[in-house]
Amino acid sequence: MPLWDFMGSTMLTSQYVRLTPDERSKEGSIWNSMPCFLKDWEMHVHFRIHGGGKKNLHGDGFALWYAKDRLQPGPVFGNQDKFHGLAVFLDTYPNDETTERVFPYISAMVNNGSLEYDHGKDGRTVELAGCTADLRNSNHDTFLAVRYSRGRLTIMTDIEGKNEWKNCVDISGVRLPTGYYFGATAATGDLSDNHDIISMKLYQLVVEHSPDDENIDWTKIEPSVSLLKSPKDNVDDPTGNFRSGPLTGWKVFLLLLAALLGIIVCAVVGAVVFQKRQERNKRFY
Repeated sequence: MPLWDFMGSTMLTSQYVRLTPDERSKEGSIWNSMPCFLKDWEMHVHFRIHGGGKKNLHGDGFALWYAKDRLQPGPVFGNQDKFHGLAVFLDTYPNDETTERVFPYISAMVNNGSLEYDHGKDGRTVELAGCTADLRNSNHDTFLAVRYSRGRLTIMTDIEGKNEWKNCVDISGVRLPTGYYFGATAATGDLSDNHDIISMKLYQLVVEHSPDDENIDWTKIEPSVSLLKSPKDNVDDPTGNFRSGPLTGWKVFLLLLAALLGIIVCAVVGAVVFQKRQERNKRFY
């Protein structure tokens, strides 16, 4: 297949590329051999995840990558850990039994080579944002769209057969270099599924950039995200929402103050109501 390289359990057919069969302990990947030098782009992936396993008896999922290094097998859905670039995970199995999250779950991660993906926490310690998506054994075609433009990362799904995109992730402040590679990987462990890629289509987005942006050498910047809090704070956040910060001292103080004011207001209102009732009762004597 021109411009594409594959490895592991990947199998090519005329209809799809199967990254893993519905068998245990398989890893497969497919990577484009041409680096992407577009500053603004949108990737559409037509995929299918299916198998014979019932609820929570299947796994593990697959990942879409925009990464510096390709064809590097490893523990993160069949790819290396501590990567450089962007990863979008379609995780179908909950490893963390304490989480309130509903699976399958889609999440995004940006890495400069310093972060490790924690499978035990289903990646919550490094997740930027995500959403639940009922994408396994679907009766409809399932699509994923990843858009990156002017520092904004948007992930959308079309998995309900409505031929319309549904927003999943929308993050600003993302910086991704040019010259990285697109790829898809999948892995199975004790549980398994078929992970099929039917098509991957890349579109160039034509947008205006500021003069400062035009003068930047985008091949040399480091992948990064400007966050309101560190992704590691997500470890105790079952929703994975990076925008809701932890309860700091000031937040606790304001909450206590609001509660105290609420109690005072209730007491004053109660006293007024009680006094009026007393006055009414006196009129009847």
